[in-house]
Amino acid sequence: MQIKPVLTALRRHKAGTVLIVLQIALTLAIVCNALFIIHQRLQHLSAPTGIDEPNLFVIYNQWAGEQKSKQEIDAQVRADLDALRQLPAVLDAAPSNSYPLRGGGWDNFVGLTPDQVQPTSDAAVYLGDEHLLNALGVRLVAGRNFRPDEIGTLGLREEVHPAQVIVTRALAQRLYPDGSALGKPLYSMSTTPSTIIGIVDRLQTQVVDDWQLAYAYQSMIWPLRLDWPSGVYYIVRARPGQLDAAMREAPKALFALDPQRIIDPTDSGSFAQIRQRAYESDRGMAILMGVICSVLLVITAAGIVGLTSFWVGQRRKQIGVRRALGARQRDILGYFLTENLLISGCGVLIGLVLAVALNLWLVLRLGSQPMSPAYLAGGVVLLLLLGQGAVLAPAMKASRVPPVEATRSV
Repeated sequence: MQIKPVLTALRRHKAGTVLIVLQIALTLAIVCNALFIIHQRLQHLSAPTGIDEPNLFVIYNQWAGEQKSKQEIDAQVRADLDALRQLPAVLDAAPSNSYPLRGGGWDNFVGLTPDQVQPTSDAAVYLGDEHLLNALGVRLVAGRNFRPDEIGTLGLREEVHPAQVIVTRALAQRLYPDGSALGKPLYSMSTTPSTIIGIVDRLQTQVVDDWQLAYAYQSMIWPLRLDWPSGVYYIVRARPGQLDAAMREAPKALFALDPQRIIDPTDSGSFAQIRQRAYESDRGMAILMGVICSVLLVITAAGIVGLTSFWVGQRRKQIGVRRALGARQRDILGYFLTENLLISGCGVLIGLVLAVALNLWLVLRLGSQPMSPAYLAGGVVLLLLLGQGAVLAPAMKASRVPPVEATRSV
C-alpha cells in the first residue's frame, strides 16, 4: 500500500482528521493515567494488615450509667476479657486503644536519643496486654512477648512511657538499619527510653491515607491496658470457621456480665466489614476511573466509525473507479486500515506527550506516584487496536462497493 495517496486524501479532509487525532490524543492521556490510578487504588485496598483478618472482629465497648473510677474500669475490663476468652468459639481476646484500618489512632514520633530534634520515624501506637499478639494473629519473628507482670494501666489524662515495647520489622529496620534492634532503646516523644524486647513481622497502622503510605507498617505495641471512661476496644479472635458464632456470643457474654454498657456498631464488626469501610474511597475512585476510561474509549471508537463511514459515503464513486481498474476488496480494506493507522499514530504520539505532562502535574500537585512506562506502552497498544477495530466495519463496507459505482452520476 502506497502512503502518498492516503496522505493526499487526508489533506482534503483536514478538519475531520485533526478532530480524530486530538480525540485519540486526549483519550490516551486520560486512559493511561486513569489505569495507573486504578492499579494504585487496587494495590492499596488489597494491602495486607499482617493480622488474622478472616477470624478477627472488634467490639467497641463504652461504659454507661454512673462514671466508674480507673480501678473499677480496669476490674471490669479484665472480667470482660476473661468472659470472652471462655467462649467456646473464641481463641483469644485482648484490649486495645485501636486496630489496623480504623482510620485514626495514636501516632508518635520516634527517635534514638532523648534530645533528638528531628525524629527518626513516625509510628502507630497500639496498647494491649500479653494476649494482644495472639489475639491479632501477628507473627513474632524475634525476641519475646510481654509477661503478665509487665502490663500496666493507662487512665484518663495519665502519661505513661513503658519500659518495654514490641515493634514491627519495618520500624526496627528504620531505627537500626545496620543491626538487630533487639535490646536497643527508642524514645517515643519522651526523655524516658523504652527497650525493644520483641519484633513482629507486620502490623499495619490505623490510617490508610496516601500520606501515611511511607509509614504503613511502622507500628509499636505498648504493654498497657486502657482504662478510660469513654471505652475500650476488644480485639477478639475466633477459632477457624467459628467467626459468626463468636460474633453472636460475645455481646451476649458482655451484657450478661454488666448490662450498663454500649457496644457501638459503627466502630465494631468483623475485619471484612472494617476493610470495606476503610477502603471505600479507594474502591469508589477505582470504579469512577474505570467508568471514565470506558466512556472515553466508546466515544473515541464511535468517532472513528462515524468519520470513516462518512468518508466511505463520500468516496463511493472513487472506490468504484478503483474497483473497475482492478483493485481488489483487500486493497480497499487495506487502504482504509492504513489511513486510520496514520491518524491513530499521530494521535498516540501527541497523547504520549499529554499523558506524561498530566502525570507530572499529578505528581507535583497531588503527590501521586510517577507513572510506569508500561502504562504508556499499554495505552498506545490499546488505542491502536481500538482504532483498527473501530474502522474495520466501515472499511469492509467500502471494500464491497461494486465497480458499477464508477458509472453512476453523482
